[in-house]
Amino acid sequence: MQYKGTLYIVSTPIGNLQDFTPRAIETLQQVDLILCEDTRHSSPLFQQFAIKKPLMAFHDHNEKQTAAKIITMLLEGQNIALVSDAGTPLISDPGYYLTSLCHEQNIKVSPVPGASALIAALSASGLPSDTFTFYGFLPAKSKQRKEKIKQIKDSSATSIFYESTHRIIESITDLIEVLGNERVVCIARELTKQFETIKTAQAQQILAYLQENHDHTRGEFVVIVAPNELQEQASFTPEIAELLHELAFSLPPKELAKSIAQAFKLNKTEVYNYLINYKNLHE
Repeated sequence: MQYKGTLYIVSTPIGNLQDFTPRAIETLQQVDLILCEDTRHSSPLFQQFAIKKPLMAFHDHNEKQTAAKIITMLLEGQNIALVSDAGTPLISDPGYYLTSLCHEQNIKVSPVPGASALIAALSASGLPSDTFTFYGFLPAKSKQRKEKIKQIKDSSATSIFYESTHRIIESITDLIEVLGNERVVCIARELTKQFETIKTAQAQQILAYLQENHDHTRGEFVVIVAPNELQEQASFTPEIAELLHELAFSLPPKELAKSIAQAFKLNKTEVYNYLINYKNLHE
């Protein structure tokens, strides 16, 4: 009986080599083949850790052409690892098509977790992390970029993008045009490296920071945008509470909560819960 191989999704460091896990190193030393986004980029890293397995280029431009060959190798029992240039594969990197084929063929796909710029930046941003949406890289052209940013204007989730050193100022400028000066934004660059920078402030302050020194624009960026409700939410004052008490029995709770939340830029759920508690106590 022919046993199928396993496709390992192996994370590599995003800067600090100490983030290369022992399990990742061991896996790469033992597989039959390593798929690399760029073999020239991965080779120096592998040399430092005595990883001497055959490498195959695997990127956006050849994934569909090479996938059938890779599937055949896996079906024949070979174990194969997939790595990206840095971080966790498939996070705005190639691999989706191949992994979907593996599942169709009942080939085991096994993650070997490690560094991820997306998660590292979010965890240190000071912005809500319970609900977030990742959009990958923003479009290169301003018109399309603004259209993408418009999608998050009223989002109640934290929104995350990747951006290059060459377009970061243009992208923050477009973000301000669409979302306004005061939207809270985090930029993270050079993560885990010597000049790591994680800065969270209003969008206009982020733009000023980037413009004041060219060094501030170096490196690949993770851009994290606060939810709309975080930007707009005001304080729940005694005066608002008194108004709710006066109107509590004159309108349905959902309708009243929506109206008050919009008028005073409050969280609708918070207003609704307050109303329900008040009515339960006074009915």
